[in-house]
Amino acid sequence: MRGEVLHYDEAQGFGFITGADGNRYTFAREDLRRDTVIANGVVVEFLPASGQARDVFSIRAQPASPATAAPAASAAPPKAAAASAAPQHFGRLAEDGAVRDSGLPGYFWRGVTRNYINFAERARRKEFWGYCLFWTVSFILVGIAGALADQAVGNFDAGNWPIVMIGVWGLFWLATFLPWVGLVVRRLHDIGLTGWLAIPYFAITFMFAPATLILALILGLIPTQAHENQWGPVPHSVAV
Repeated sequence: MRGEVLHYDEAQGFGFITGADGNRYTFAREDLRRDTVIANGVVVEFLPASGQARDVFSIRAQPASPATAAPAASAAPPKAAAASAAPQHFGRLAEDGAVRDSGLPGYFWRGVTRNYINFAERARRKEFWGYCLFWTVSFILVGIAGALADQAVGNFDAGNWPIVMIGVWGLFWLATFLPWVGLVVRRLHDIGLTGWLAIPYFAITFMFAPATLILALILGLIPTQAHENQWGPVPHSVAV
């Protein structure tokens, strides 16, 4: 499979490759072919195996013959030549560009779509607070819609329970529970802790609801680790 080196730490001897299938693969120095030079952004070929990249080697441009090099260079317009020289990106780098910040609403949207069951990688503080903010806003808006529906059917006038509002709140919570778990796991990874700590995190919030705000503040205020750890490189644009 072809891919691109997302990050490689020469000192520690391991790194990450974004494959053409959109998945991320880890590799170690032992997985490199002999005399292979690896650096960030290098296009490589490798054998994928359960999230690991094996037999990694870089793809080098083939030198053109002298007879054909000059006509090709003169015939190619400057823009086309620049485009061909630009590095090719794969997977998530090609989708949204790890170099672009989509803002707070984008974090919530990606949390309930592409990162719905993402329990790997890392989540910086901005992603955590962006998701929290727009989850809360969405929860309130869903409740208002449910209350209006209850008002329309006369539940409030008859003194009945606001069944519609409670129902849509419950459905919204169930639909966004897995993204919440993934977000907490990735935030724990970002501060260098195991994602299994999400289990006591949610157990405490279920047993004692007021603790939710306290735990969220603690988790959301701890700075990101300023170096690569076993769950990936430092998220882009993190101020540390």
